[in-house]
Amino acid sequence: MSSDKGGARGRRGIGTRAVHGHGHPKQGPLTTPVVQSSTFVFDSAADMRQYLEGDADLAFEFYTRYGNPTLRALEEALAALEGAEAGVVFASGMAAITTGILSVVHAGDEVLASASLYGGTTKFVRDMLPKLGMASRLLPPADLGRLREIAGPRSRLVVLESPTNPAVEIVDIAAVAAQAHEAGMAVMVDNTFASPFLQRPLALGADIVMHSLTKSLGGHSDIIGGALLGSRERMERVRDLLKVLGGCFDPHSAFLVLRGLKTLHLRVARQCENALALASHFRGHPKVSRVLYPGLPEHPGHEVARGQMSAYGGIVGLELRGGLAAAEAFYDGLRLIARAASLGGVESLVSLPVHTSHYGFSEAQLRAAGIDAGLVRLSLGVEDAADLIADVESALAAVPEKAAAAAR
Repeated sequence: MSSDKGGARGRRGIGTRAVHGHGHPKQGPLTTPVVQSSTFVFDSAADMRQYLEGDADLAFEFYTRYGNPTLRALEEALAALEGAEAGVVFASGMAAITTGILSVVHAGDEVLASASLYGGTTKFVRDMLPKLGMASRLLPPADLGRLREIAGPRSRLVVLESPTNPAVEIVDIAAVAAQAHEAGMAVMVDNTFASPFLQRPLALGADIVMHSLTKSLGGHSDIIGGALLGSRERMERVRDLLKVLGGCFDPHSAFLVLRGLKTLHLRVARQCENALALASHFRGHPKVSRVLYPGLPEHPGHEVARGQMSAYGGIVGLELRGGLAAAEAFYDGLRLIARAASLGGVESLVSLPVHTSHYGFSEAQLRAAGIDAGLVRLSLGVEDAADLIADVESALAAVPEKAAAAAR
């Protein structure tokens, strides 16, 4: 498996960067200390003036909502993984993406977003931005390749995911970025599903990358956090807004993400192996109408994914014959895979999007997001593939035959 597509020639490998981040000190603690302090002491008014003037060589902080040594270490490590100049970390993925959007657009501007996005992002773009005086449009992922025709004079930002949540569709990031830039728009990519181990959108032309640290970057289902990565100039605007909106990350949680990063490449590689094994095994199963996984040659985004990713991720969608009733029976029949609404951890998880990220969406909105009522989203962990396949086999056996037959 290649693990450095889009990376600069001569750069250390992604696994080395995951372990060592931006480097380690020549002396002192090997692991980054947790600086659990809300505020920081200044020795003199001269030191305070030095801080206020933005001295680049400053060796001290002011207030943890503004910055903190542990948070800075994580930001630098994430920037090294994504190939970014700078990064900013947040209290949640939603704090990150909402702050990122508001750092780009203002009243009177328009945001174009993929209709297939995390449900919380969709609700913010669709419902909240108009209340703030900004226009928004949700576009089918296929229409993102027609931005020259679709973008208007007020369009300022495109927001997308690839692979998408939860339908695992693929968007050609480089093609979208090229058209967006021609139209004078910035591009923000939620890279949570792929992680920087599999895909680096900045190298493909994106302007801002967003991550939910809760998922594979943390990797152990024990923190909630988010991050934005991009140019130093853009991240300075993001940090200025963070100081006002207040979605700052906790230093101890940042320490846990730094620890999780050291095994990112090992965990994600195993998750990809498990996902491909499971997706391949259940192709053609009589109770499954479609297997959604870009690693399968028949997936409509397979060729694009092969070009912009180094492997195909740890998320598999199963569309079950029989709709929601079949999906619920399958969900209840699992014994090893845990019923929980998250992804990217060491444990395999299952969720029903109509009950979680897209709960409350109308049928038309679900169709626009590519979500069938019978869709089951599986986030593969690092267990043995044979045990995961056996658990899914057993759960499918629990789906009533009449439900599957009625849908044929």
